[in-house]
Amino acid sequence: VSNSADLIDAVQQEVARQLAELPRQPIARAALSHSRYILTKDLNEAVAVTNAYAPEHLIVQTAHDEQLIDQFNSAASIFVGQWTPESAGDYASGTNHVLPTYGYSKTVSSLSLTDFYRRYTVQQLSAAGMRNIGPAIVTLAEAESLEAHANAVRLRLAALSNNITNDNNTGGDKACLS
Repeated sequence: VSNSADLIDAVQQEVARQLAELPRQPIARAALSHSRYILTKDLNEAVAVTNAYAPEHLIVQTAHDEQLIDQFNSAASIFVGQWTPESAGDYASGTNHVLPTYGYSKTVSSLSLTDFYRRYTVQQLSAAGMRNIGPAIVTLAEAESLEAHANAVRLRLAALSNNITNDNNTGGDKACLS
């Protein structure tokens, strides 16, 4: 992706030259048959095209690398500047090489340490909170035909209507975990 037709031509020539020297040329040629050279009107459009494509690997080589980096939001791994080839990330620079492919960089990040942590969410509503969102919960549960979910809220709303509240969630020594 470039805003320069001359640069695209030069890259095409260099790719052809390097391809001719590769020992696994047929494999590389087959892979390259799926590649595209995209000419954009300016760098802003180049960034937009790149974000839409969501590449697994993105190499950024411009006179404005630092200004552009924050604009990319859909690449799995970004390599910045003339001295940072993809090979560095694959073999030596310490970044992760388990990356989403086929445009999944739009919704999935590269594997990281956080993927090995157990995460969970905790919710706690007050009586006022249940009064505020309870009717919406009932409506949504009914729309999905999940009557037990709707009833779980209806019972609580009924208890609130009868002023049966226990905002501290203390049941003495009695407990229910479900």
